[in-house]
Amino acid sequence: MQQTVDQKDRYLSAFEGFERRLNGKSASPLHTVRRAAIARFAELGFPTTRDEAWRTTSVAPITKVAFRPATGYDPQGLTAGRLAPFLFEGLACSQLVFVNGYYSPELSSLRALPEGAQAGSLAAILASDPEAVTPHLARHARYQDHAFAALNTAFIQDGAFVRIPKGAVLEDPIHLLFVSTARGEAIASHPRSLIVAEADSRATVIESYVGPDQGVSFTNGVTEVVAGENAVVDHYKVQREAREAFHVATFHAHQGRGSKLSTQSISLGGGLVRNDVVVALDGEDAEAALNGFYLADGRQHVDNHTWIEHVQPYCTSRELYKGILDGESKGVFRGRIFVHPMAHGAGRGQLLVDAIQSNPNLLLSDRAEISTRPQLEIYADDVRCTHGATVGQLDENAIFYLRSRGIGLEEARQVLIKAFADEVLNLIQVEPVRAQLERLVSQKLEAGRRARGAR
Repeated sequence: MQQTVDQKDRYLSAFEGFERRLNGKSASPLHTVRRAAIARFAELGFPTTRDEAWRTTSVAPITKVAFRPATGYDPQGLTAGRLAPFLFEGLACSQLVFVNGYYSPELSSLRALPEGAQAGSLAAILASDPEAVTPHLARHARYQDHAFAALNTAFIQDGAFVRIPKGAVLEDPIHLLFVSTARGEAIASHPRSLIVAEADSRATVIESYVGPDQGVSFTNGVTEVVAGENAVVDHYKVQREAREAFHVATFHAHQGRGSKLSTQSISLGGGLVRNDVVVALDGEDAEAALNGFYLADGRQHVDNHTWIEHVQPYCTSRELYKGILDGESKGVFRGRIFVHPMAHGAGRGQLLVDAIQSNPNLLLSDRAEISTRPQLEIYADDVRCTHGATVGQLDENAIFYLRSRGIGLEEARQVLIKAFADEVLNLIQVEPVRAQLERLVSQKLEAGRRARGAR
């Protein structure tokens, strides 16, 4: 406990230095928010395994490292060539690059945007057009309840801002590339993204988190998505940081009437990974699809917590998270569907809530572990809510069937593993993203196969 207190004090001290380096920008709209967030972090401290939400994931490995908060843009010798392996080949998109949470104009490239649309540095747009940002920033990702979200909010200075105006359609995706560096120093970055899709608009946003350097780094990201009435937002998150990296991410989406949100969370890298995904269906006829895939090996620890709030009636949610675990890795899934009290439908002849959640897991090693707990909390009638989780190894009957057709043992195993992963990967609508992820998954599975063969 004392160590946790000491580490909390380290971040509190770092915050005071961070504020001083801002050269007295106390008039900034962010100043009050930052102060409130650090005060809440001081009250909460880092979570421990005594906290129910963190019972199966210890953050002690993070708190033991004396990370220095990133305090400004430093390109760290990055070039377009060094970033090339992390781009999606053949993808026509606007690309915004952030180094340790700070916008890099020289590494970014913007395509034409619809009239009135904005995409760029959060700090720059906050300075030039604060009214576009302040109604939404820190309004949905509740730092009051989450220590890491509070820490991110306290250290907000830059990040990504995307706004699609009413009725506009973003023809090309926007790729937000967050680069964590670890060149001789343990750096903590707190990247922030705010995506606002106004009524009747449509957008595709891809977030990539990468680490070109081997070494310890800590990414503590927060993304807020606001989907207005009848807006359509397709969101992809790809995490492929270095093996030694710590990655904590908080994603909060607020949906208005008739809006549609699809989010895909793909976790491949990092040593200790925690994803919190919260979606509030706060308008009638809203639809949400939450899909995730995690592939872990070695001693990786990947934890996915999801929370879908059905606030208003006549909404639909679908959730599919699948995991493949090899080596001595550990996976955690906690998924909750929360249905608020709501009045019975009058004359519409349909369910108030239609929600399905599923978490299948495949263990490739007898030393790999998964802890899964899907949950329903329902305070209304006229609903259909189902959930389920499975944990198992490759189906011996299916292997036998394939072998009886002349397919070798290892090839049969790979066919079944690929089919398991493809159920989620095939949901990715952006072909260059899907193609690259299929290659990355195949490469990681092959590395795991070779490691098993060497034992």
